[in-house]
Amino acid sequence: MEIQQIIEQLNMQPHPEGGYFVETYKSVVNVENSINSIATVIYFLLPSGEKSTWHRIKNDEFWFYHSGSPIIVHTIENGAYAETIVGNSVLAKQQPQFLVKGGVIFGASVLEENSYSLVSCVVVPGFEFKDFELFSQAELVAQFPTLADKIALLH
Repeated sequence: MEIQQIIEQLNMQPHPEGGYFVETYKSVVNVENSINSIATVIYFLLPSGEKSTWHRIKNDEFWFYHSGSPIIVHTIENGAYAETIVGNSVLAKQQPQFLVKGGVIFGASVLEENSYSLVSCVVVPGFEFKDFELFSQAELVAQFPTLADKIALLH
């Protein structure tokens, strides 16, 4: 019930990658010679058992942990898989903020069962859906066959 209350309170909508989001800020200043604003900010909520499927955006995206379970950000960069736990327990090697560099393939999952993760994501220059690319499991496995088991985590 708490998850639905948060979704309603923050006026969130389903995100194409999974989870829920609401844009809370979009700069009125655009990057020169672009339709992209200088920055955008969203709340992103991912319930346990759901996945933020593999995707890529053109620009840098900072993740900031707020509440619920820590969230695992899975990345594939230059053919190498990595995962980072974004949460508030620094002594347990969690990161309160994390940068996914533009062009890196990534997705996310919730660390704890029966919970959710609430984070903010800041994209610089600002997010536009034209810069967003979702991947199927088959596409990624064809490109990175040695990572098939990791790719399956988010499908």
